[in-house]
Amino acid sequence: MASARSSFYFVPLLLLLMFVVSSTSATAALDSMPSSRNATARLRSRKELLKYKRIRAMLKKLNKPSVKTIQDPPERPKDYNISVNDGGSRAGDVVMQAWHAAGEVCPEGTVAIRRTTEKDLLRASSLRRYGRRPARWGVRHDSTSDGHEHAVGYVNSDKYYGAKASVNVWSPRIGDPSEFSLSQIWVISGSFGNDLNTIEAGWQVSPELYGDSNPRFFTYWTTDAYQETGCYNHNCRGFVQTTNKIAIGAAITPKSVYNGRQFDITLMIWKDPKHGHWWLEMGSGLVIGYWPSYLFTHLARHANMVQFGGEVVNTRPSGSHTATQMGSGHFPTEGFDRAAYFRNLQVVDWDNNLIPAANLKLLADHPGCYGIKGGSNAYWGSYFYYGGPGRNVKCP
Repeated sequence: MASARSSFYFVPLLLLLMFVVSSTSATAALDSMPSSRNATARLRSRKELLKYKRIRAMLKKLNKPSVKTIQDPPERPKDYNISVNDGGSRAGDVVMQAWHAAGEVCPEGTVAIRRTTEKDLLRASSLRRYGRRPARWGVRHDSTSDGHEHAVGYVNSDKYYGAKASVNVWSPRIGDPSEFSLSQIWVISGSFGNDLNTIEAGWQVSPELYGDSNPRFFTYWTTDAYQETGCYNHNCRGFVQTTNKIAIGAAITPKSVYNGRQFDITLMIWKDPKHGHWWLEMGSGLVIGYWPSYLFTHLARHANMVQFGGEVVNTRPSGSHTATQMGSGHFPTEGFDRAAYFRNLQVVDWDNNLIPAANLKLLADHPGCYGIKGGSNAYWGSYFYYGGPGRNVKCP
């Protein structure tokens, strides 16, 4: 009986001891193993740390230290100072940049550069392609859109050594932050394959690139159809700025008002016969800088097409056409004070003469979304109105 009683008490004690040991082991195992939530947090932290390291490295690369560039003054096209009478049209009022209005100036011997910030890079959909357009986007050459749409006037029947025009400045509504709306001059050479060379300048509204909806003065270039070369503004090596009066990528002010005052900027791009560089001028004689001739293949010689006009990106949000506006957001049939325009369209010929853009052709990818309508008179020379609202009953 005693032996049986001892066995009776021994078994529960043994089971209790086994339970305590196993519980302790399990607790130790749980303590030594991180929870899935902690592991996910640590993984996210590592990814964010890597992203910020890449951002800091890119900021260091983009925001270069100040340098002083000395370059011989360019030889301008002949008769470039001849002005065209606006006939009291209220067009061409003085346009400034927002930083001018704040009273800021740059010291002599420096240039005005808009710095890239961490916020700029965090907004970018791709760090690798920051400050660059998607490959093959940007030039209107056929009837397909591939996500971008144009309303342009163009010439392509000669060899061109530059172009000049005045364009009024607006603040079109952008339907999706990843989209943009711009108005610019394109100087183009090469085929529309992988060897396309372009030089571009104008104004642009791009929330992703700049972080707001202000129209901004911008430049662009590429030598391989937007694949690996070129960029906006100073986001890569290329464009050499020579003025401290204008900051490329800075906001333009004031803007044109519907049924009110119109403000435009005059832009000229031309090839200096002496050194072969492509120069950019804004307004009445303010030279901004140049694209060195060594950047290019076909444009090292001349351009074979010039385009003037507007472009938008259409990502088809919610499956329908974007509501991103082009120009003023109104159709060209509304005319002056209401529609966006390009006026006094000119090109530079082989002998460095600035001449009217003859045989101008007008094209709109989707006229129900963005249209174009041209004309000619003694005040504006060759001109056109362009733009539109994007999505509407004629543009589903």
